[in-house]
Amino acid sequence: MFYEAVAVGNEVYAFRPDVDDKDRTEVFVFNTESLRWVKLTPETPGRGECPVEGPSMACSGLEHTAVLIEYTVYIWGRNLLHAFDVHAHRWSIPDVSGTVPEVPVLLLVLLLLPLQLLVSLCRAEEGLEFPNFDGKDRVLDINERNFKKALKRYDMLCLFYHDPPPTSKGLQKQFQMTELVLELTAQVLEDRDIGFGMVDSQKDVKVARKLGLEEVGSLYVFKDDRVIEFDGELSADTLVEFLLDVLEDPVELISNAMELRAFERMEEDIRLIGYFKGEDSYYKAFLEASERFQPYIKFFATFDKAVAKHLSLKMNEVNFYEPFMEEPAVLPGRPLSEMDIVDYVTQHRRATLRKLRAEDMFETWEDDMDGVHIVAFAEEEDPDGYEFLEILKDVARDNTNNPELSIVWIDPDDFPLLTTYWEKTFKLDLFRPQIGVVNVTDADSVWLDMSNDEDLPTAEELEDWIDDVLTGRVNTEDDDQSADQRDDGDDRGHDATDDSYRDGGGRYDDDDDDDSNQY
Repeated sequence: MFYEAVAVGNEVYAFRPDVDDKDRTEVFVFNTESLRWVKLTPETPGRGECPVEGPSMACSGLEHTAVLIEYTVYIWGRNLLHAFDVHAHRWSIPDVSGTVPEVPVLLLVLLLLPLQLLVSLCRAEEGLEFPNFDGKDRVLDINERNFKKALKRYDMLCLFYHDPPPTSKGLQKQFQMTELVLELTAQVLEDRDIGFGMVDSQKDVKVARKLGLEEVGSLYVFKDDRVIEFDGELSADTLVEFLLDVLEDPVELISNAMELRAFERMEEDIRLIGYFKGEDSYYKAFLEASERFQPYIKFFATFDKAVAKHLSLKMNEVNFYEPFMEEPAVLPGRPLSEMDIVDYVTQHRRATLRKLRAEDMFETWEDDMDGVHIVAFAEEEDPDGYEFLEILKDVARDNTNNPELSIVWIDPDDFPLLTTYWEKTFKLDLFRPQIGVVNVTDADSVWLDMSNDEDLPTAEELEDWIDDVLTGRVNTEDDDQSADQRDDGDDRGHDATDDSYRDGGGRYDDDDDDDSNQY
């Protein structure tokens, strides 16, 4: 029998006592592609008190373990640490120092090593190796003594404003995970001259006040004379992408047909484009306005007559593209000042149909309509989801001038960690398109009944339902009222269940007049 085995790429290295000499260890390699075993003959097969042909597994019994670090297998047994080089096929005994721990303790240490060096065990081909935290502290503890120096030292400084470290173990782990996200982000962006720090809301009150930090749990980015609050998912990949966007120029120039084609395909984003004579023109006001919204709203400009003609842009004119709209709105007035542009964007940035994105998801969710959101779930890659999304676009285009309407589209594929939570909270099957109204205070919700497996609602039917939401005929309190009615009916011995509400309440079905008219 084999006592230990470790995976090295597509091969498995297995170790067992030599059948003829129990003081020796045999090494076998199993190739998972060819499904073929090979017995190795390690170099320097010495003998003696501390054999370099491997640990004596027969004597050490079960008191041994093996781990792979880089290209070396470390095996502890019989109170000795042996190392086997999988490239050279050579045994050695590392020169260790310190007090040798008891066997159970060392076993635990060796078992934990792969978790700390995950990249060694989950090695990808060259060019696809995901970064792992290297253990180097890069995130600063910002205080009164060092915050000015940090601001001067880096081109861009990111500060996480947090509550004092918690005392409970669960919250401590959460705090440590946040620190790890910042450390990994700092490691990946180490060559970009971006600094990272943490500001304690209790110990560093004066620093927070001087820097304008207000919301605990938020990340603030200091670039030049601007402060940008990150309102997205605090994960390393989302944060890295966000910061790289902040490093880019706030205005992207379009000068040829390929760039123009890429611009026209960006239907999910709010974007502005202006036509100017050159950089020394009214373009300066456009540039200064763009800095106030970077990187959440994208600004483009062109100095090219052909590009401007294709977009029907006049000199010093700016077009505003709402997400999913086919035609842009023209900002009134020419030429435009910085504040003209800022005021218009601020007034119109809440789109009729907007997609929930990881980089600004909390800003979107906090921008509710009187405490509620109309929320639509649809997987764009799914045929039904794609069809439903196209219906939503039609509804949005027909109602783009209604300031009371804003639909938040969520693609569950973008938030795999939240999908189960949403399904449990809203009692939904997110493998199918859904639309409902959600109270952002208590997550109470009412959802349009779309249980018909064959047909999705038409744009007209959706507009009727949305009109019921906007007029208050459908609201999140209906769920509670329906439950109260059922309780009253039970008390009277009658079934007071309303067919409009199913699955524990919260399902709306407009069947007042004709059952054949159900959505």
